[in-house]
Amino acid sequence: MKIQPAAIALLSLMAIQSAHAEETTSMTGMLMLTNEDVRKVAPALEAYTQSRLLGDVWKRPDLAPRDRSIVTLAALIARNQTIEMPFHFNPALDNGVKPREISEIITHLAFYAGWGNAMSAIRVAKDVFAARHVGVDHPAVSITLLPLNEAAEAQRSKAVQEQFGSSFPGMAQYTTDVLFRDLWLRPDLASRDRSLVTVSALIANGQTAQLTPHLNRAMDNGLTQAQAAEAITHLAFYVGWPNVFSAMPVAKDVFAKRPR
Repeated sequence: MKIQPAAIALLSLMAIQSAHAEETTSMTGMLMLTNEDVRKVAPALEAYTQSRLLGDVWKRPDLAPRDRSIVTLAALIARNQTIEMPFHFNPALDNGVKPREISEIITHLAFYAGWGNAMSAIRVAKDVFAARHVGVDHPAVSITLLPLNEAAEAQRSKAVQEQFGSSFPGMAQYTTDVLFRDLWLRPDLASRDRSLVTVSALIANGQTAQLTPHLNRAMDNGLTQAQAAEAITHLAFYVGWPNVFSAMPVAKDVFAKRPR
C-alpha cells in the first residue's frame, strides 16, 4: 500500500515527539518538553496537539508537508521559539527540506527577523545536524547569484528611494545592494520558498504593513492562492489566531486584486 506524503509527515512528527515521551532531554541548553510534560500541566493542550494539530492540520491536502515544514520553521525562527525547533527541524529534513535550504532559511530570516533570532536557530540546527550526521553539503558563501529581474528591481528601488532615500539613505542603499540584489538571488533556496519564508515570518511577527508586497511577490514566484491561504491557516496554530486574523484582510485584498 502506498503511503501518502501527508501521512508520512504526520508519522514523522509523531515519531519525533514519541521518542521524547519517556524523559525530558536537554538540547542546546534549552529544556525540551515531552508529551507527558504537557499532559501533566495542560492535558487539553496535549489532546489538541495530537488530534487537531498533528492529526488534522498537518494532513490537510492544500499544502505539501515540505511547505508546512518551511512555514513552521520560519515562524519558530522569527519568534525565537527554540524549545519547539528540534521537533520541527527533524521532520523538515524528513519532509525533503535539504540542510543547505535550512541554512538559507536561517540566513534569510536574519534580515527579516533579526540576527539574534537567526543565531539562536543556528545553535539548535547545529545539534540536529550533528545527531543526524548531515550538514550543508557545499560552501555557500561565494556563489553565482540567480538572474535579476532588472525592470522589477528598478521599479522597487525607485519607489523606496523616492519614499525614504532622502531621510534614510543608508537603509535605502542596503535594501537595494544587500537585500534584493544579493540575499534574494542566492540560489540554494528557490524564490518561491524564499517568499514563503518571508510571508510566514511577517505574519508570525504581526508585520502586516509589509505583507502586501511580499505576498504579491510570493504569488509572482509561483505560490498559488490556495497554498497561500493554507499557509496562513497553518500559521494560526503556531503564531496565534490574532496574528492570522490581522493578516487575513491584507491577504484577501491581495487575492482580490490579482489577475484571474
